[in-house]
Amino acid sequence: MSCTACPADHAAGPSITAMSALPTPLTDEQVRNYREHGWILAPAFVPVQHVDLLRDSAQLAIDTMHAEMDRLGTNVIGINHRGKRYFSINTSLMNPQLFDFIYSPLMAGICKQLLGGDVRVFWEQYVIKGAETGMSFSWHQDSGYVSADSPHLPYLTCWVALDDMSDANGTISVLPTSRLGIKARVEHELDPATNDMVGYHGSDPGVQVQCPSGSLALFSSVTFHRSGANTTNRMRRVYLIQYSAGRIAKRDGSPWGRDEPLLVDGELVSPQRSPWPR
Repeated sequence: MSCTACPADHAAGPSITAMSALPTPLTDEQVRNYREHGWILAPAFVPVQHVDLLRDSAQLAIDTMHAEMDRLGTNVIGINHRGKRYFSINTSLMNPQLFDFIYSPLMAGICKQLLGGDVRVFWEQYVIKGAETGMSFSWHQDSGYVSADSPHLPYLTCWVALDDMSDANGTISVLPTSRLGIKARVEHELDPATNDMVGYHGSDPGVQVQCPSGSLALFSSVTFHRSGANTTNRMRRVYLIQYSAGRIAKRDGSPWGRDEPLLVDGELVSPQRSPWPR
C-alpha cells in the first residue's frame, strides 16, 4: 500500500483498504518461538526497496535531532548524545513515504500473527550509533520506558537492521524470556550518567544478534535487551517501529505514543496523522 499524500490530508477516521487477505509472513515455528522466548530473528527479511527507503531517511532523523540540540544549546537530549547515539522519533511525520513501510502488508501481517486483529502504531524511531564513538545502551525492557501508571499489554518491537550488525558495531543482545523467567514489566532505575533506564543488573550476557542488513528482530516490550558500543568507522543504523494491541494511555487518558490504527477487525487501514506529539 502506498500513501502518496501527506497523512494530514487523510480523513479523521480510519479508512479500511480493499485488501482483506493479509499475508502470513511468519512460520508457525517462528510464532511459537516468539511466544515462548519473547523474541525471534528473521535474517534478510525486509524487502530491499523498504530497506533503501528507511536508509534514505536516517540522515533526516540525525539532522532533525541536531537542529533541536542547537536550538536548546546542548549536546544531550534525554538518551540522545550528539555524535554518539540517536533515538530520533516520528521521522514519518516529516517524511510520509515511511508510511509505505509502517503500513505495509508485510508489517500488518506480522502484527496480525503476533498481536491479533486490532493493532495500533505506538512508537517509531531511528536508533543510530555514531562511528567510533557510538555509545552502548543498558539492559532494559521497552516497557520500562513507559511509566508504571500506564498499565498495558506487552507491545511488539520491530527492529530493522539497516547495516550489517556485529559485535564491532554495537549490535543488540537479547535475554530470552524463557531463560530469564521474566515476562512482565519490572521497575527500572535511571542511570544519571547516560539517562538510560536500567532494569537488569545480572551476569547473563544474552544472545547477541549478528545479522545482515535487512534483517528483522521482533521482540516483546517486556524482553530485556541491550546494545554495545560502535567501534567501527561507519555509523550503525536501525529503524525501529512498535505496535500495540490496544491503546496505551497516560493517567489523564491522553495517548502515551502515536496511537494510530493499523488493523481494525483484522483489516489494514490507511495511515492516520497522529495528534501526538502535542
